[in-house]
Amino acid sequence: MTVAWSDRPVEIAGVKLHVSRAGKGAPLLVLHHDIGTLERLPFYDALAQRFDVLVPHHPGYGKSPRPEWARSVRDVAVMYRWLLAGLGIERASLVGLGFGGWIAAEMATMAPRDVERLVLVGAMGLKPPEGDILDQALLSYIDYARAGFHTAEAFAAVYGAEPSTDQLEQWDICREMSFRIAWKPYMYSQTLPHLLGGVRAPALVVWGSDDRVVPLSAGKVYAASLPGARLEIVKDCGHCVDMEKPEALASLVRSFAGTK
Repeated sequence: MTVAWSDRPVEIAGVKLHVSRAGKGAPLLVLHHDIGTLERLPFYDALAQRFDVLVPHHPGYGKSPRPEWARSVRDVAVMYRWLLAGLGIERASLVGLGFGGWIAAEMATMAPRDVERLVLVGAMGLKPPEGDILDQALLSYIDYARAGFHTAEAFAAVYGAEPSTDQLEQWDICREMSFRIAWKPYMYSQTLPHLLGGVRAPALVVWGSDDRVVPLSAGKVYAASLPGARLEIVKDCGHCVDMEKPEALASLVRSFAGTK
Protein backbone atom coordinates (compact mmCIF):
# COMPACT_ATOMS: atom_id res chain seq x y z
CA MET A 1 0.00 0.00 0.00
CA THR A 2 1.36 3.41 -1.01
CA VAL A 3 1.61 5.92 1.81
CA ALA A 4 0.93 9.57 0.98
CA TRP A 5 3.30 11.83 2.91
CA SER A 6 3.04 15.59 3.20
CA ASP A 7 5.90 17.92 4.17
CA ARG A 8 5.60 21.33 5.72
CA PRO A 9 7.62 23.80 7.77
CA VAL A 10 6.26 24.59 11.23
CA GLU A 11 7.78 27.61 12.96
CA ILE A 12 8.80 26.92 16.56
CA ALA A 13 10.94 29.30 18.62
CA GLY A 14 12.04 31.13 15.47
CA VAL A 15 13.01 27.92 13.64
CA LYS A 16 11.05 26.43 10.74
CA LEU A 17 11.03 22.74 11.63
CA HIS A 18 10.65 20.37 8.69
CA VAL A 19 7.77 18.01 9.52
CA SER A 20 6.63 15.01 7.47
CA ARG A 21 3.18 13.56 8.19
CA ALA A 22 1.12 10.61 6.95
CA GLY A 23 -1.57 8.17 8.00
CA LYS A 24 -4.67 8.29 10.13
CA GLY A 25 -5.47 7.31 13.67
CA ALA A 26 -3.94 8.15 17.02
CA PRO A 27 -1.05 10.64 16.81
CA LEU A 28 2.47 9.18 16.91
CA LEU A 29 5.56 11.39 17.05
CA VAL A 30 8.70 9.65 15.77
CA LEU A 31 12.04 11.19 16.76
CA HIS A 32 15.05 10.17 14.68
CA HIS A 33 18.68 9.27 15.39
CA ASP A 34 21.65 11.59 15.82
CA ILE A 35 22.73 10.70 12.25
CA GLY A 36 19.52 12.29 10.97
CA THR A 37 16.94 10.49 8.88
CA LEU A 38 16.27 9.69 5.26
CA GLU A 39 13.20 11.34 3.80
CA ARG A 40 11.21 8.10 3.71
CA LEU A 41 11.79 4.80 5.47
CA PRO A 42 9.83 1.52 5.43
CA PHE A 43 9.49 1.81 9.22
CA TYR A 44 7.66 5.13 8.89
CA ASP A 45 5.39 3.74 6.16
CA ALA A 46 4.55 0.72 8.31
CA LEU A 47 3.52 2.93 11.23
CA ALA A 48 1.43 5.17 8.97
CA GLN A 49 -0.80 2.18 8.19
CA ARG A 50 -2.08 2.42 11.77
CA PHE A 51 -1.29 5.88 13.15
CA ASP A 52 -1.19 9.59 12.32
CA VAL A 53 2.62 9.69 12.09
CA LEU A 54 4.68 12.85 12.44
CA VAL A 55 8.41 12.76 11.67
CA PRO A 56 10.12 16.10 12.30
CA HIS A 57 13.76 16.78 11.50
CA HIS A 58 15.37 17.83 14.76
CA PRO A 59 16.37 21.51 14.88
CA GLY A 60 19.84 21.72 13.37
CA TYR A 61 19.51 18.36 11.60
CA GLY A 62 18.45 17.55 8.04
CA LYS A 63 16.08 20.15 6.64
CA SER A 64 15.47 21.98 9.92
CA PRO A 65 17.68 25.05 10.43
CA ARG A 66 19.90 25.30 13.46
CA PRO A 67 18.69 27.41 16.39
CA GLU A 68 21.86 29.23 17.40
CA TRP A 69 20.58 29.58 20.96
CA ALA A 70 19.95 25.87 21.62
CA ARG A 71 22.42 24.31 24.04
CA SER A 72 20.74 21.20 25.47
CA VAL A 73 18.64 18.22 24.50
CA ARG A 74 16.00 19.47 26.89
CA ASP A 75 15.73 22.61 24.72
CA VAL A 76 14.78 20.36 21.80
CA ALA A 77 12.28 18.49 23.95
CA VAL A 78 10.58 21.78 24.85
CA MET A 79 10.41 22.69 21.15
CA TYR A 80 8.64 19.42 20.41
CA ARG A 81 6.16 19.95 23.24
CA TRP A 82 5.49 23.32 21.60
CA LEU A 83 5.14 21.66 18.19
CA LEU A 84 2.48 19.25 19.43
CA ALA A 85 0.58 22.04 21.18
CA GLY A 86 0.73 24.19 18.06
CA LEU A 87 -0.72 21.36 15.98
CA GLY A 88 -3.53 20.84 18.47
CA ILE A 89 -2.29 17.40 19.56
CA GLU A 90 -2.96 16.92 23.26
CA ARG A 91 -1.86 13.31 23.83
CA ALA A 92 0.56 11.73 21.41
CA SER A 93 2.53 8.53 21.67
CA LEU A 94 6.29 9.02 21.34
CA VAL A 95 8.73 6.75 19.52
CA GLY A 96 12.31 7.78 20.18
CA LEU A 97 15.15 6.25 18.16
CA GLY A 98 18.61 6.41 19.73
CA PHE A 99 19.28 10.12 20.28
CA GLY A 100 15.58 10.71 19.62
CA GLY A 101 14.86 8.37 22.52
CA TRP A 102 16.65 10.75 24.85
CA ILE A 103 14.49 13.61 23.55
CA ALA A 104 11.34 11.51 23.97
CA ALA A 105 12.27 10.61 27.55
CA GLU A 106 12.82 14.28 28.38
CA MET A 107 9.42 15.13 26.88
CA ALA A 108 7.73 12.46 28.98
CA THR A 109 9.24 13.80 32.21
CA MET A 110 8.01 17.32 31.41
CA ALA A 111 4.35 16.38 31.20
CA PRO A 112 3.91 12.94 32.79
CA ARG A 113 0.21 12.59 31.96
CA ASP A 114 0.27 14.13 28.49
CA VAL A 115 2.01 11.20 26.75
CA GLU A 116 -0.17 8.30 25.60
CA ARG A 117 2.59 5.70 25.11
CA LEU A 118 6.38 5.93 25.27
CA VAL A 119 8.64 3.74 23.11
CA LEU A 120 12.41 4.09 23.52
CA VAL A 121 14.61 2.27 21.01
CA GLY A 122 18.32 2.08 21.84
CA ALA A 123 17.86 5.36 23.66
CA MET A 124 20.71 7.62 24.68
CA GLY A 125 20.26 9.93 27.65
CA LEU A 126 21.47 7.72 30.52
CA LYS A 127 25.04 6.91 31.51
CA PRO A 128 25.39 3.14 31.00
CA PRO A 129 26.40 1.34 34.22
CA GLU A 130 28.42 -1.05 32.04
CA GLY A 131 30.25 0.08 28.91
CA ASP A 132 30.16 3.50 27.26
CA ILE A 133 28.11 5.24 24.58
CA LEU A 134 30.15 5.16 21.37
CA ASP A 135 32.05 8.44 20.96
CA GLN A 136 31.51 9.62 17.40
CA ALA A 137 34.35 12.12 17.74
CA LEU A 138 36.73 9.17 17.51
CA LEU A 139 35.33 7.85 14.22
CA SER A 140 34.72 9.07 10.70
CA TYR A 141 31.14 9.99 9.81
CA ILE A 142 30.66 6.85 7.77
CA ASP A 143 32.21 4.51 10.35
CA TYR A 144 29.95 5.91 13.05
CA ALA A 145 26.88 5.36 10.88
CA ARG A 146 28.06 1.83 10.03
CA ALA A 147 28.47 1.05 13.74
CA GLY A 148 24.70 1.38 14.09
CA PHE A 149 24.10 -1.77 12.04
CA HIS A 150 24.58 -5.45 12.83
CA THR A 151 26.04 -6.17 9.38
CA ALA A 152 27.65 -4.25 6.53
CA GLU A 153 24.94 -5.62 4.24
CA ALA A 154 22.22 -4.07 6.40
CA PHE A 155 23.99 -0.70 6.27
CA ALA A 156 24.42 -0.92 2.49
CA ALA A 157 20.74 -1.77 2.02
CA VAL A 158 19.85 1.62 3.52
CA TYR A 159 22.70 3.95 2.53
CA GLY A 160 24.53 2.06 -0.21
CA ALA A 161 27.99 0.55 0.03
CA GLU A 162 29.49 4.00 -0.66
CA PRO A 163 27.19 6.77 0.62
CA SER A 164 26.88 9.90 -1.48
CA THR A 165 28.78 13.11 -0.81
CA ASP A 166 25.47 14.76 0.11
CA GLN A 167 24.90 12.09 2.75
CA LEU A 168 28.39 12.58 4.17
CA GLU A 169 27.72 16.31 4.40
CA GLN A 170 24.45 15.65 6.23
CA TRP A 171 26.24 13.45 8.76
CA ASP A 172 28.77 16.25 9.28
CA ILE A 173 25.97 18.75 9.99
CA CYS A 174 24.26 16.32 12.37
CA ARG A 175 27.49 15.67 14.23
CA GLU A 176 28.16 19.36 14.73
CA MET A 177 24.69 19.94 16.18
CA SER A 178 25.02 16.92 18.46
CA PHE A 179 28.25 18.33 19.86
CA ARG A 180 26.51 21.66 20.51
CA ILE A 181 23.75 20.17 22.64
CA ALA A 182 25.04 16.82 23.94
CA TRP A 183 28.80 17.05 24.38
CA LYS A 184 29.47 17.55 28.10
CA PRO A 185 28.63 15.05 29.40
CA TYR A 186 28.59 13.11 26.13
CA MET A 187 25.16 11.83 25.14
CA TYR A 188 23.66 11.50 28.59
CA SER A 189 21.92 13.63 31.19
CA GLN A 190 22.88 13.86 34.83
CA THR A 191 19.33 14.84 35.82
CA LEU A 192 17.16 12.56 33.67
CA PRO A 193 17.66 9.41 35.82
CA HIS A 194 16.10 11.19 38.77
CA LEU A 195 13.03 12.32 36.80
CA LEU A 196 11.99 9.12 35.00
CA GLY A 197 10.06 7.83 38.02
CA GLY A 198 7.46 10.55 37.49
CA VAL A 199 6.49 9.35 33.99
CA ARG A 200 2.96 7.93 33.93
CA ALA A 201 2.75 6.76 30.31
CA PRO A 202 3.10 3.01 29.72
CA ALA A 203 6.62 2.47 28.36
CA LEU A 204 8.27 -0.02 26.04
CA VAL A 205 12.06 -0.17 25.84
CA VAL A 206 13.50 -1.86 22.73
CA TRP A 207 17.15 -2.74 22.11
CA GLY A 208 19.05 -4.46 19.34
CA SER A 209 20.94 -7.51 20.60
CA ASP A 210 24.14 -6.21 18.99
CA ASP A 211 23.88 -2.49 19.77
CA ARG A 212 27.46 -1.18 19.54
CA VAL A 213 26.43 2.45 20.04
CA VAL A 214 24.50 2.36 23.32
CA PRO A 215 25.15 -0.57 25.68
CA LEU A 216 22.19 -2.71 26.69
CA SER A 217 22.96 -1.84 30.31
CA ALA A 218 21.44 1.60 29.63
CA GLY A 219 18.28 -0.04 28.32
CA LYS A 220 17.99 -2.07 31.50
CA VAL A 221 18.22 1.13 33.56
CA TYR A 222 15.47 2.73 31.46
CA ALA A 223 13.26 -0.33 31.90
CA ALA A 224 13.85 -0.37 35.66
CA SER A 225 13.37 3.40 36.09
CA LEU A 226 10.16 3.87 34.09
CA PRO A 227 7.17 2.61 36.10
CA GLY A 228 5.76 -0.60 34.61
CA ALA A 229 8.07 -0.58 31.59
CA ARG A 230 9.09 -3.72 29.75
CA LEU A 231 12.23 -4.47 27.78
CA GLU A 232 12.23 -6.18 24.37
CA ILE A 233 15.40 -7.39 22.65
CA VAL A 234 15.45 -7.64 18.84
CA LYS A 235 17.82 -10.44 17.85
CA ASP A 236 20.58 -10.11 15.26
CA CYS A 237 20.18 -6.35 15.15
CA GLY A 238 22.29 -3.30 15.88
CA HIS A 239 21.50 0.17 17.18
CA CYS A 240 19.37 1.28 14.20
CA VAL A 241 16.53 -1.17 14.77
CA ASP A 242 14.16 1.02 12.76
CA MET A 243 16.29 0.66 9.62
CA GLU A 244 17.65 -2.85 10.10
CA LYS A 245 14.49 -4.60 11.32
CA PRO A 246 11.71 -2.15 10.34
CA GLU A 247 8.82 -4.61 10.32
CA ALA A 248 9.81 -6.23 13.60
CA LEU A 249 9.99 -2.84 15.31
CA ALA A 250 6.79 -1.61 13.66
CA SER A 251 5.00 -4.73 14.89
CA LEU A 252 6.15 -4.07 18.46
CA VAL A 253 5.02 -0.44 18.25
CA ARG A 254 1.66 -1.30 16.69
CA SER A 255 0.83 -3.90 19.32
CA PHE A 256 1.96 -1.63 22.17
CA ALA A 257 0.84 1.84 21.12
CA GLY A 258 -2.29 0.61 19.34
CA THR A 259 -3.88 -0.51 22.62
CA LYS A 260 -5.50 1.62 25.29
